[in-house]
Amino acid sequence: MSKNIIDMHNIHKSFYIGQENELEILHGLDLVVKEGEFIAIVGVSGSGKSTLMNLIGALDRATDGTYSLDGVSINDAEDQELSFLRNKLVGFVFQNFNLIPRMDALHNVEVPLVYSGLSRKERKARAKEMLDIVDMSDRMDHQPNELSGGQKQRVAIARAMANDPSIILADEPTGALDSQTGRLVMDLFHKLHKEHNKTIILITHDKDLASETERILTMKDGIFISEEVK
Repeated sequence: MSKNIIDMHNIHKSFYIGQENELEILHGLDLVVKEGEFIAIVGVSGSGKSTLMNLIGALDRATDGTYSLDGVSINDAEDQELSFLRNKLVGFVFQNFNLIPRMDALHNVEVPLVYSGLSRKERKARAKEMLDIVDMSDRMDHQPNELSGGQKQRVAIARAMANDPSIILADEPTGALDSQTGRLVMDLFHKLHKEHNKTIILITHDKDLASETERILTMKDGIFISEEVK
């Protein structure tokens, strides 16, 4: 029986707290994700997807509610512990890749490993291994401006995998790609899910992409309005 890796209850998130323009974005969400699931969170712009993603990835904290990430209470975690958990448990993939321009692909993938305690030789070997998984070994010496959009995203996925996280959190990962390249990226997520048993959370507005996952949660105005299980 797989365990709950994400356990969120009655999650509220507000901004500008105590000010006249105080704004609540999330209105009491519940989200439970089991280890090894591949789910999609779908919604139009402004539905609260990105705010929720930041909470799931421990980039931000909820205003109210409880969140347990792999059994650890995020509510009670100090900032340093939160940073450690995030680096260890969550790999992020963004729409705009977020690669460091003056670093080649290999060094970009090494970045999350800097605080891992591995030697430089071990970090390099791990980064090469990840680039091999995403079929980018032959481009490891190339800088981002020498790579296509799809190649940049594959490097970004390799970087997300560097610390062997339990969860891959992908925010509109095909949004900046043409449909053919987007297909290759989605195939790669399926590979990571099936062959590497990664829990994958896909944040998207694209219902076709969402339909490839095991469970679709649809957001509107800061709440879930439907759930579809395959």
